[in-house]
Amino acid sequence: MVRLTVDLIAKSRNHFKKKRGLSLSEYLKTLTHLRFSNKNIESIGDLSMCRNLTVLYLYDNQITHISNLDFAFNLTHLYMQNNDITHVDNLCNLQKLSKLYLGGNRIAVVEGLEQLHELKELHLESQKLAPGEKLLFDPRTLLSLADSLCVLNINKNNIDDIRDLAVLKELRHFSAADNKLYNMEELEDVFSLWPQLLLMDLSGNPVCKKPKYRDRLITECKSLEALDGREINELTRQFLINWKATKEAKKRKNNKHVLSESSVSYPLTNDFNMGQGPHPGHIYSHANMQSWKPQQSLRAQKLEIPVAVSSGTYSHMEA
Repeated sequence: MVRLTVDLIAKSRNHFKKKRGLSLSEYLKTLTHLRFSNKNIESIGDLSMCRNLTVLYLYDNQITHISNLDFAFNLTHLYMQNNDITHVDNLCNLQKLSKLYLGGNRIAVVEGLEQLHELKELHLESQKLAPGEKLLFDPRTLLSLADSLCVLNINKNNIDDIRDLAVLKELRHFSAADNKLYNMEELEDVFSLWPQLLLMDLSGNPVCKKPKYRDRLITECKSLEALDGREINELTRQFLINWKATKEAKKRKNNKHVLSESSVSYPLTNDFNMGQGPHPGHIYSHANMQSWKPQQSLRAQKLEIPVAVSSGTYSHMEA
């Protein structure tokens, strides 16, 4: 079992020359960057003597838990992707942390970040989840990141709904490629709350096959500069925005016309009705009306007035 300790740091070739002329404790105090990637490290020991540490590289190891980092008040960058971490915890003291890389681990729920008010980038792509699982977010963590987070990477995590992420109003780069997003209307609702979004990648999601997918997102995200790796031409954006505005104006006009027509009232038939039947001007009761059948005439728009009666038959003259 390989454990990251100050002794391991002292023995490392990367640091051997730098510590010449200094005691170990003095040398550890000067450290700002610590690089121990791909060293088969399984756990983190006591590094509290590295009090000025700002960047820690621990990716491509076998670490299962984040621990013993409470001392690192000055840490701004933490790289722990491609390990075996299952829970995000023990980070509450890292209040200067601005970039956190946790992709390629075994995290099922994103939590424990409530105290990281300076966090600007969060990378969580490609978690090794159990079949049927998807990456979830603790609402408390999302609320705590709402005013700071600018970059979020959640690629390849079986995610089918991002409505909970709507609170992240400061997002500028959003990557959710190769997930299971399919509802166009829900996406538009969320993106309308991200006015500063510049780059977005949703490639590999079912929603990409929806009609007018790209056009709809370009008109909804008016600050977007690139979608799915393709730049957005400003002339194209303006054309689509104008086209959408014209379409919506026409729809409102048609709806108003339909409403005005539906408001027209017609007189109801009472026991007697004037002007109905074969002889306008006569009064017919409902009893008589039931026995009357309108003539099937090609001249149905003209009125005929009886002028003579002979042997029980009518002769007519066109009005």
